[in-house]
Amino acid sequence: MTLLYRIDAPAHAIAQTFGARAGEDPWTGGHVAPGSFAPVITAGREFIAGPRPTGRRLERRMIPRQWGVPPPPSGSDGSRTVLTVRNPDSPFWIGNLRNSEFRCLVPATAFMVWGTGVNARGKRLRHWLGCTDQPLFAFAAVWKDSEVPSFALLTCEANALLRSAGRETMPVILPADSSAQYDWLYTDWKRASSLIAPYSSSLMREIPAS
Repeated sequence: MTLLYRIDAPAHAIAQTFGARAGEDPWTGGHVAPGSFAPVITAGREFIAGPRPTGRRLERRMIPRQWGVPPPPSGSDGSRTVLTVRNPDSPFWIGNLRNSEFRCLVPATAFMVWGTGVNARGKRLRHWLGCTDQPLFAFAAVWKDSEVPSFALLTCEANALLRSAGRETMPVILPADSSAQYDWLYTDWKRASSLIAPYSSSLMREIPAS
């Protein structure tokens, strides 16, 4: 599971890259950990009930949201938020995912996964990964509103690079093509769900830990 990622870009640069209105987002760059707020690109109508009007393509906006969605009432531990969507067909997620206005983009420049084994100092291995074809990329994500505006990242089967690090899953990274971002934000679920796929290992690299 991804438990840490970075966005090494300020709010205005993120908004420009993804064609969004930055508003008053204060992001200046840095780490994002579970439970913290981070920039999210949405084209939905937060806090407004009902589906987005047919034929209307709302502008993209960048707003801060908390990483981690409150768990379903049936969850065994109500204090632990849900960071990732492992099963998009789950009743907890499918209503939001089928309604395109609840899908969102989460900008990032790198992410960390735990590897198998330990280093020379006996500490568990950490792998930082980024994309060679897009220095600032987008995770596919979904948002929910409750007491706190929040989001969770979609996951998929790991590519060869992640499997070599000992991982079975990875976050869904959208292709550099802007049409993929459009499809995730605006199109029907059949088309959007085709984007839930491993990112090519040939377009990724491991970043040395600082």
